[in-house]
Amino acid sequence: MGITIDDERLDAMFAALADRTRRDIVARLSTGEATVKELAAPYPMSLQAVSQHIGVLERCGLVSRGRHRQTRPCRLEPQVLESAVLWIEESRRVWAERMDRLETHLADLQEPQQR
Repeated sequence: MGITIDDERLDAMFAALADRTRRDIVARLSTGEATVKELAAPYPMSLQAVSQHIGVLERCGLVSRGRHRQTRPCRLEPQVLESAVLWIEESRRVWAERMDRLETHLADLQEPQQR
């Protein structure tokens, strides 16, 4: 089983979202566009450090930057999250089926003892 581009993008997305600051940035951008300066306001770090976090989010496709006069507002690309949601839902389904089979198996093992 080879690694696909989707797998690589999913890996990059989960790695990007593993950082609390980047998750906060994604949450903030879910309410609308913001400049790097606006995104940096709540953090005790430089604009350059916040810009690097945004760069990680851009590379995995979660964030894009537009152009408005002299600013480059950041925006969330929510459709990119769909691949992560699909992967999580599929994993949840698989694990639920496995747990159901385990529960049935354990019940079958206990049945002879109850006689």
